[in-house]
This record gives sequence, structure tokens and C-alpha cells, in this order.
Amino acid sequence: MSDLKKYIHERKKRDRSFAEGYDEGYEQFKTGVVLKHARESAGLTQGWHEGKHSLLPWWEYFLGVMLLSAYKEFEQRVGLVSTAKGAKTATVLDAIRSMKGEFSVKDVQERCPAVGIDLIRRILRQEREANRLECLGRGPDARWKNK
Repeated sequence: MSDLKKYIHERKKRDRSFAEGYDEGYEQFKTGVVLKHARESAGLTQGWHEGKHSLLPWWEYFLGVMLLSAYKEFEQRVGLVSTAKGAKTATVLDAIRSMKGEFSVKDVQERCPAVGIDLIRRILRQEREANRLECLGRGPDARWKNK
């Protein structure tokens, strides 16, 4: 399973509004449909069937507007993936807070595959010191629990 599929699967589990409309929205999101609507609204279909068209205006429009609108719609449907400073920390905190019952470091790693184990351990330690987490053991098999 790819990272994107894992992300979507996990997000569906924790975000009901995302899960409810995702499959239907995904089916409606077709690049061809986006291209057709944009092409028709720009009037770039005139003269096509008569052989009196020019590809240059369409190509410039495609690169400048249509691709951007398709990307923006995709971004809205999947959610903004940020690489800003602190994004990995936020991802780990999000995963920890969504855990029900006891969990291990490995469980957090599975939900955050792009985050290193050292950062996960540091965040767990900080959350324990802030009294938001409880550590139920020691070593690699230690279990954690939200307070």
C-alpha cells in the first residue's frame, strides 16, 4: 500500500466528514471533466471540427489555468500536505491524540511513516513530561496511553 493510500485509509478512520464524501468525490474528480469544463468556459473549442483552430492558446491556457485548478481541487479533496517547519511534529501529535486505548511506538511509526523514530520518541517524552501521556512500561515493548 502506497503512502498516499495509507494516509487516505487512516484519515478516513479518524475524520468522518472526510470519509463520508471521499469515494463519491473521487469518482467525480476526473481530470478530463476538469479539462472539458475549463476548455468550454474559455471558448477554446471554436473551429476545432472545421480545422480552423490553433493549439497555442489552448496549450497556454492548459498550463496556466487548467493544471492549476486541477491541482487545487485535488489538494482540497486530499487535504493540505505541509512541509513547513513543525509539520512532522504536528503529524505525530495528531496521530497520538487519535489513538484510542494503549499504543506503542510502532503504532505511531505506522501512522507516520515519514517521521523518524527519534522524533517520535522525543515527542512522546515531551507529552509525558507535560502530563498528557502515560508510559506503561519500559523498552521497545513499552505501551503508551493518552490521559
